[in-house]
Amino acid sequence: MKQFDVVVLGAGSAGELISNTLASEGKSVALIEKLRVGGECAYVSCMPSKSMLRSAQSRNEAKHLLALGGSSRNLEFDDDASAFKCAAARRDRIVEFRSDQQAASHAIELGVVLIRGNGIFISKDRLKVGAKELGWSDLVIATGSKASIPKIEGLASIDFWTSDLALSINEIPKSVLIVGGGPVGCELAQLFSRFGAKTTIVQFSDQLADREDREVATRLAENLRSDAVVVLLNTSVIKVEMTADKKTRAYLSDNSSVVVERVVIAAGRHPNTEAIQIELLGVVPNEKGAIEVDERCRVLGQPHIWAAGDVTGIAPFTHTANYQARIVSNNILGIDQIANYSAIPRAIYTDPPVASVGKTKSSEDDGLVTSRIELSQVSRNSTDGAMGGVLVLTADIVKGVLVGASAIGPHADEWIAELTLAIRAQVPLNVLCDVIHAFPTFGSAVEQPLRDLNLRAIKSGESLSSSTL
Repeated sequence: MKQFDVVVLGAGSAGELISNTLASEGKSVALIEKLRVGGECAYVSCMPSKSMLRSAQSRNEAKHLLALGGSSRNLEFDDDASAFKCAAARRDRIVEFRSDQQAASHAIELGVVLIRGNGIFISKDRLKVGAKELGWSDLVIATGSKASIPKIEGLASIDFWTSDLALSINEIPKSVLIVGGGPVGCELAQLFSRFGAKTTIVQFSDQLADREDREVATRLAENLRSDAVVVLLNTSVIKVEMTADKKTRAYLSDNSSVVVERVVIAAGRHPNTEAIQIELLGVVPNEKGAIEVDERCRVLGQPHIWAAGDVTGIAPFTHTANYQARIVSNNILGIDQIANYSAIPRAIYTDPPVASVGKTKSSEDDGLVTSRIELSQVSRNSTDGAMGGVLVLTADIVKGVLVGASAIGPHADEWIAELTLAIRAQVPLNVLCDVIHAFPTFGSAVEQPLRDLNLRAIKSGESLSSSTL
């Protein structure tokens, strides 16, 4: 058996960063991965999707070049199928043709022992990869997540795609049914539709993007419909079957049906804790399959076992995984660090994007108030010929701080960073109101709702003071 200071199971963004960091600090590190170093985001998820969405956006913008004054006449375009192939070729260059050679070589150069294969626990202090047995002083579980496949009658009999496959194709289907209206489903819907595929998205609840502010989610649905996406809410797929011409007929809960060339399952993901015999460690995943960790990302009740990334079930984004990787690395190195998840931004990279951070107000939150602004009121919206949007800010007026922000509009995924910092640092509303923004920018949209919230906080404070006299 080979003994290491640290064994890291899973080489996604969290596992890769932890391994490289600890090896750089002189720790002996074994990194176990059956697929790619860097995980799915770099090769079949985040990076390819954003590449393809940018291609779709640029093609859409070019179609409006006359209206934007960039041409005196409408341009001639090639067919959508040819354009999609070009976009796919660009995507493949960006993701290095899904090869992890560079990432793997970099880890090895830093001193990481990379072991390819499936890691399975065989006791509370040993793990097996093929014929190799490994031991550790500290163990990190970073096995990520995998696509959730809903129980739909007949699904196993058709050649459906997950998002990974949908983002790896070189030829676009003529028609697509997307099952799931979360971030991935919405991005794929706009992507496919803008490249000419007749696209339908089915969401079981009454809004797309369940986690988002209702008004923002409504705007998102409107935007997708303006891109010719058929958006079906409060609808589920009951059954699918292959037609005589090798297409798929999907029967829906509203008693309708749709026939498409491809079905894409985008029904979310769940922590990947199966088939590794994790119970031998004395670790029991929760009801969602996630490994529960404390504020230092140490597995509950396990002084030398850590977890990071999607497997923890905490805000399953790449940036969260990287944050937790830094928490784990520092604590293993003896640098005490506690995680704070109060301001984790999230985005849906449609055009325009959705971006949110922190809390949204619910009917039970008596101490929270909101203020909103239409982005069509922002001067930059006119100069850019943009389609507007909305920003909703949420504040705790008793404490006088911002606690949440939700937006849909041009570049919202970028300027949400200011609000993320404000929430994380608990910057007082009166200080935020004193920040000067360049003109004209979309970022200046925060000024009016912040002033409104600050005024309400002042009045609330005056009212509280007078009531105690």
